[in-house]
This record gives sequence, C-alpha cells and structure tokens, in this order.
Amino acid sequence: MADEKAIFKKCAKCQTVWESRDAFLQDPDLDIVGYQVSFSDLNEGLFYFNHSCKTTLAIYAGEFTDLYHGPIFGNRATGTEECPGHCLHKSVLRPCPVKCECGFVREVLQIIRNWPKIDDRGD
Repeated sequence: MADEKAIFKKCAKCQTVWESRDAFLQDPDLDIVGYQVSFSDLNEGLFYFNHSCKTTLAIYAGEFTDLYHGPIFGNRATGTEECPGHCLHKSVLRPCPVKCECGFVREVLQIIRNWPKIDDRGD
C-alpha cells in the first residue's frame, strides 16, 4: 500500500482517521484519560485517549514529548519521600511539583489536556 498517505492515528473501532497530530489533539471527540509510565524509557510510556465511539486509543508518549520546551531533570524521585507517586497511578494526570526525570512527561500531559479543541462538524 505505497499509495496510502501517512496518517497519525486510526481508530480500530470506528475507523476515524486523524491525518496529523494537530487534528488528533484538536478533536473534541477525544479526551486524554490516562498515562502509563515506562521507567526504562519515558518515551515508551503510553498516553490513553477515550474516543466518542467508546474505545480507548493508546499512543506512545514519545509522539508528544517534542511539545515540551522546559527543563528535563536527570534524577528520578520515584519512591522518595518527596515523590507524590503520580506516575504510579494511570488515571492521575496532575502535574508533578518535584524536580524529577519523569516531570517533563507530566508537563506534556498538561499541554495535551489544555490543547484547544476545534469542532468543525457544523453541529
């Protein structure tokens, strides 16, 4: 299928196609609902999105980490007294106040959560 143009994501249930990451993030029928950390490679963590067709789509965090332009800390605070443990709970999407290696992904979550939605369906 060399003629098929590249797409960002396709819903396995309803076959909705998002041709770009921007189109995906702007879709009012999508909500970010979770994050599953991968401590071995933070880009391999998964962001979970619920679609209006009642399915959940998982996308690697690495597809979005270029949206963040702040500091990335070298040390992980997971398991320390100062760590609130947000990364250990898939449904917790709050930012983390700790200067931790994982913190930048929590900031990416905030960028995605606050991405402007565009409703071009004409409803």
